[in-house]
Amino acid sequence: MWLFLSILSALFLGCYDVFKKQSLKCNEVVPVLTGSILVSCVILIVPLLFSSFYPDLTDSLWYVPKVPVSTHIWIFLKSVLVLSSWLLAYFAMKNLPITIVSPVNATRPIWTLLGALLIFGETLNSWQSVGILFILCSFFAFSVIGKKEGISFFHNRWIVCLLLAMFLGAASGLYDKYLMRHYDHNAVQVYYTYYQALMMLVVCSVWYLRHRNTIRFKWQWSIVLISVFLVASDFVYLLALTFSGSLLAVVSTVRRAGVIVPFVYGTVVLKEQNPKLKALCLLGILAGMILLAIGTI
Repeated sequence: MWLFLSILSALFLGCYDVFKKQSLKCNEVVPVLTGSILVSCVILIVPLLFSSFYPDLTDSLWYVPKVPVSTHIWIFLKSVLVLSSWLLAYFAMKNLPITIVSPVNATRPIWTLLGALLIFGETLNSWQSVGILFILCSFFAFSVIGKKEGISFFHNRWIVCLLLAMFLGAASGLYDKYLMRHYDHNAVQVYYTYYQALMMLVVCSVWYLRHRNTIRFKWQWSIVLISVFLVASDFVYLLALTFSGSLLAVVSTVRRAGVIVPFVYGTVVLKEQNPKLKALCLLGILAGMILLAIGTI
């Protein structure tokens, strides 16, 4: 059952990327991101209300515990990390082919793992080492393909945004390792989303005052679907981990395989360039992820 839920989470995460790309086609980044986060807040009102009306059901999957001010400070720091990563990733998604953005984003676990080596003193076994080599070679191959499309991995500002988003996301993953040891995951997910909403309302207000005469924004239901699929993916992912015998390494790897969905969308629907070469690089990344999972079990 937990493996099925992992696959479902992967599909949801892939759809999240697709609707993100679709929403950004004719829209500015700031209002799209603000709208999607506000929709997430509306969705997450449900567990908050559930927890208020049924405070005794602390073992429920929906329960969100109250936390002290000191905990809110740690959660707020996570929201800053995640929001910074998302802003940069949205700009990259808007201005780059999805067949490059999504696979490069899928390499995020490797950077989290390398950070864990440096910060937590973890060590690699042979499976993990080979897996990292596969991913790094695929990452380099994507830079070569990008150059064929006129995209320099060292001089293109949107690639810089993508790389910064990836590293900030990896830092968030390392920070999650600390948070999950000390705080409830539901509290972290719900409260950091609301902190993001508050920050994006400020950012959106400033952005509107500066660009109100040149704003390009048209409401699309795909903006709602960004949040629906992201919240659903996170929920199913956490549910998979609650099952006895579930393996974090396998669940996380399967979840990242959702990159296949936006890749197919970019190739079939958007007709992006060099699909065969990119498919080979994507296979290299997926193979690396599988080797990392095997080495972690």
